[in-house]
Order: sequence, then C-alpha cells, then structure tokens
Amino acid sequence: MTAPAASPMPTLPVSLAANPALSSWVRFSPEGHAMVSPGKVEIGQGIVTALAQIAADELDIDTGRVQMVRASTTRSPNEGVTSGSLSIQQSGRALRYACAEIRQIFLSAASDRLGVGIDALDISDGIISGPGNVRTSYWELAGEVSLDRDATPGATPKSSTQRTVAGNSVQRLDIPDKVFARPRFIHDQALSGMLHGRVLRPELSAAKLVDLSEGGTRAIAGLVAIVRDGNFVGVVSETEDGAEAAMKALRKAATWSAGETLPDENRLAEWLKAQPAEPAAIDKKTAPQAGEKKRTIRRQYTRPYLAHASIGPSCAMAKWTGDRVHVWTHSQGVYFLRADLALVLKLPVENITVEHMEGAGCYGHNAADDVALDAVLLAKAAAGRPVRVQWSRQDELSHAPFGAAMAIEIEANLDAQGEIVDWRHSIWSNGHTARPGRAAQPALLAATELANPHPRYIATNPPQANGGGADRNSIPLYDFPSWQIECHRLLTMPIRTSALRTLGAQGNVFAIESFIDELASERGEDPIAFRLRHLRDSRAQDVIRSVAKRANWKPDKRAGIGYGVGFARYKNTGAYCAVIAEVEGAEDISVKRLTLAVDVGEAINPDGVINQIEGGAIQATSWVLKERVRFDSQHITSNTWTAYPILRFSEVPDVEVELIRWPDSEPLGAGEAAHGPVTAAIANAVFDALGVRVRDLPITRDSLIAAMESAL
Repeated sequence: MTAPAASPMPTLPVSLAANPALSSWVRFSPEGHAMVSPGKVEIGQGIVTALAQIAADELDIDTGRVQMVRASTTRSPNEGVTSGSLSIQQSGRALRYACAEIRQIFLSAASDRLGVGIDALDISDGIISGPGNVRTSYWELAGEVSLDRDATPGATPKSSTQRTVAGNSVQRLDIPDKVFARPRFIHDQALSGMLHGRVLRPELSAAKLVDLSEGGTRAIAGLVAIVRDGNFVGVVSETEDGAEAAMKALRKAATWSAGETLPDENRLAEWLKAQPAEPAAIDKKTAPQAGEKKRTIRRQYTRPYLAHASIGPSCAMAKWTGDRVHVWTHSQGVYFLRADLALVLKLPVENITVEHMEGAGCYGHNAADDVALDAVLLAKAAAGRPVRVQWSRQDELSHAPFGAAMAIEIEANLDAQGEIVDWRHSIWSNGHTARPGRAAQPALLAATELANPHPRYIATNPPQANGGGADRNSIPLYDFPSWQIECHRLLTMPIRTSALRTLGAQGNVFAIESFIDELASERGEDPIAFRLRHLRDSRAQDVIRSVAKRANWKPDKRAGIGYGVGFARYKNTGAYCAVIAEVEGAEDISVKRLTLAVDVGEAINPDGVINQIEGGAIQATSWVLKERVRFDSQHITSNTWTAYPILRFSEVPDVEVELIRWPDSEPLGAGEAAHGPVTAAIANAVFDALGVRVRDLPITRDSLIAAMESAL
C-alpha cells in the first residue's frame, strides 16, 4: 500500500524569510497606532497606501491607525531595491503574513489576560473583546508582548472574502501633504544648521580636471569650503545663492581635458552592433514537426537612450558626526546605497545610516544615489553641520544614468500559408542596471572622480529568472513552434546607462508587437484575431478580448485616424496588459485615446492600480512621441526641457482603464505593465493611419519622413 504524499512544509514569503524579525515590520505605540515599517519605499506609486491597507486588514484596525514609517537602514527590513513592480508581490505578501502572525500572538496574549478562549475573541479597530464585555487592545498589551521574535511558517492570512480594506479603493495617504504643500519631499526639508552644496562637473564626457583657479571665489559671502579630491570639486555655502555663485565662479576658472568620443546618434544601431559585447543565449525552443520554410521576413527596431526626466532634480542631505555619517535620500534602495558608500568611504556599514525621504518619482536609477555621495563628500568639510546638495536640471539631464539604447532584430521563417515556423530575436544594448550595492566596486558617479578613483561600473543585466534586463520580455508569450532568443550586452559604455522603468521590456514589446502586426498584415488577417490564435494563456486572451470590446474594435476607417493594438505580460510573469490606441496623423502624430485592459491579479487598491496604469500609459506616450537623449561627439546636448521635451498636458490622450479582478490570485504588480503595450499600440496605429511603418523610436516628423523614404 502506497503511503499518501506528504503535504509540503509551509514556508515564509521571500522578504519575510530574509527579514524574519516581526518587530522590524510592525510595532504598536501607546497612542493607539500600528507603526508599519516596510523595506520598500514610496516613489509616487502609492505603495504606502496599499501596504497600510494590507496591515489594516490583517490586524483588524482602521487604516487611520496605521502609520507608515520611512525606510531606514537602522530599523527597516532589508528588501533590496524598490523596482520591477515587485513591491506588493514582495513587501505586501511579507507584511500580510507578518501581520497575520502578529494578530495571533496578540490574541493568545489577550486570551491569557482575559481568561477567554481565543476562538471566543474578536478584534475591531484594535480592540480585542470577548464574552461578558471583557476587552483589551493591541496598545494595552504592547508592553507585555514582545515582537522581537522571528516569524514562523504557517500563519494563515485572511481569505479574500474576509478582507474589508484590501480590494477596495481608498484615498492615498501621501496625497494631502503634496496637494496642500506641506513638506514631504526631500527637496523641501531643512535640517537645523543646514548648509548648501554644489558640485562642478565637466560638460565633456569623462573629461579630467587639468587646472582649477579659485579666482575670486573666496570673497563670495557665506562660502564655507571649497572641496577638491582629484576630479571631484564642490563648494559648501551658508546659502543656496552663495553656493550657486561660487559654482559659477569655479566653472569659469576650471580647465578640462578633452573628453571621450561618443557614438554617432544618427547611426546608433550600427554602433551598438559593432561594439565589443558579451553574447548570451536567453531561450531556445525547438519543434521538429514545424512546417517547411518558404520565406524569411527580417525587421530591425530601435529605441534611443532615454532620460528619467524627473520634474524635481535629485537632492540629498548628509551629516558627519565623528566617523559616522547620516544620509537622507530619495534612493530606491537605502541598503544598497549604504553598501556603496561604505566602499567609497572605507567605513564599516554600521557607521552609515541611510534614511529614505520621498522625492520626485523617477521609477529607476536616476541621480538620487549619486547626489547622496556628493552630499557625503561635501559634508566632510562642514564641521558636523548637515549639507544639502541639489543637482540642477542640466546636471540631471547630462550626468544621471540613462535608459539604454537598443537595437532589436527579429526574423521569422514562414511556411507556404504564411504561418510562423521559426522565430529569432536578437538584441544589442548596454546592460540595464548599474545600481549601487550590487558589486565589489561602487557604481556612484563621484567614486570615479576621486584622486584614487574607482573604475566606471559597466551596466549589467539581471538574470532572466529575475525578469532579465535588455532581454526583458524578449521571449514571446505566443505559442510559436520554435524560437531562439539572444542578447549582446555591450562591454563599453561611453554613455552611462542603468535601470529605467521597464528596463528592456519597452523596446522588446515594441519590436515583437510591431512585427506581429506586420505578419498579420502580410496575411491580411485582423491583428487581434492573429494574436488570439497564437495565445494559449486564457488570462492573456481575456485582456485582449476585453480591450477590443471596450474600444469597439475596429471603428470605421476615417482619413488620418488609425487604430493599433499592443499586448504583453510584463516579464512574462507579472501583470497582463492589452492596449488599443487611437492616433491622428496631421503635421505631427497625436495620440487621442488609449484604452487599456489589465489583469494584476489581486488589486489591493483598485484606484491606485488604475492610477499606475494611467501614469505608465502617459509616460510611454511621451517616450514614443517625444523623448530622445541627444548628443554630439563629445557631450550630451539635450540638457534642457527645450532640448529634451516631454509630453505636455495639452498633449495627454484620454486614457480609459478596465481592471480585470482576480481577488483570490497573487498580486502581479502594476507599475510597468503598460509601457511596452502602449508603445506598440501607438506604432501600429500610426501604420494604420498613414500606411507608414516606423521602426525607430521616437515617432516624430523626422522619423516618419525617414520611414517613408526607406519604403520607396
């Protein structure tokens, strides 16, 4: 007789297993609040609100009692970096399990105190009560119940039907401060005795400081210090005006060497393909029974370097006390930043405190980490006073990391009926992450400028198991008989690149979905029918059918108006998103309407999810129609809003989002789901409107003309 299979042992969620101390996640204050301290940070995505909803549900308290504590290396769980649409998946799941166990711990303590069985107790807004009107509370028991213990597997969070907060739209906790101009952003904070710093950097890429004459800088009122360490130069002043004046004087007095040569931006694909690169086989699928090849279609798609273009340039504050330093930053990874600061400063990590403050959201690796090191280096000359460093718009658009340019080549073998029998996808790109804290060398800009410099960190790609980098979303979700996916990561990096929202997914989805449309057009087949025919995932089919129905696919043809569709599942493991774009082609392309259907699994705050999808759709529209880092042979030229335009409010399309609800499934993340499908939908709509296929982003008047000329 065969023994029954053993049930799998319960395990902790990944973030909770890595940070098992319950006290690092939740503690109760005597004033009647639950202090919740996740390791993920608020960067405008609404995570503070969603996590508060999860905690309120599991603890049976009102959301008004939840106080979200900013991430800090002194007290918060180390959840790495806030990125990849993983906050709810990782932090939310960990917090849900931690709170479920904490609830049981307090119920047990209340049972002992009240002399009532646990099953007879109930919790309402933190008040634990039982028969005979006996009662206590979390805050009353907090002094007796220690949460300085590790989480244990086996806690049972509430089912979706038991939740009363998660799954419902609530007002964002962070919005009132922002609407009523109360200091919440790091840019608006003022520490006692605070000084102001600025850093001088060359206009030419990788130029060296040959000579620096202080000139009349010392006579500027309020100047505290001029700091120089190799090619790193900065000033510290009592006032911002004084810091700006000193920096202006130093800039006139500085002599720089020639910089390194940058690529020809008008032949970027050729340059990418010609550089030394590390090839990697991403995925391969073979099908011996595939049909016979009759012809091959090959296309190339490109995207340019993209800037984060945050409305607020990067800012940080730092203060030295003896051999210890405290840093305030809007970095997306406080522990990772601390690790790099320790490498540069040659200090033990326990001597460094890094505390998060909200900044202008960028969704990726902009200059937040770089400016933190700038502030730390300048604060050394401040005699124990804190120093605030603010980058300028020109700094941000010249020296912050960019999203990597990409050249993507796709070819398909077709049989006699035009059906796909083989698919090949090749990518040439710099790596898509050079975030701090990932290597034995620091990735911070100033670290490369010191007298004893660290080498420039060449951006890498996360492994495919973690979502990939340049190869993100390069593996088709469509059921083709066979395919081969490869990626060529450049080993040189004259233009600094790192993580930008979606990493390589935007470029790959743009290429795949454009090529799918081209193949459907070759067959004379409706592009939605073509997609549905090649998909086996029912949830993927659902979002496409839903968006087609909502957008009334396909409206009657009108002159100059076009409609296009795009679809992807982010990272092939995250949220599903399908988009139909309506565009108008006149003097320029304008996007009139975007209709989206999304499946994010469990939606903690449906309104928050819709906000994220809307924001992603609008940002993608800006990337598609406007954005491109410009440069000549020696320096970045797109260092103003005029030279690096973003979408204006008058150009924002109408956006309609349908949220497909799966309350009993795991959350899939929402922040980056829309970008690739929106990009592809707009490009496909342009072809529908004008009969011109633009394969090189952005889609501007110049790129349309170039596409028309190449089609002749």
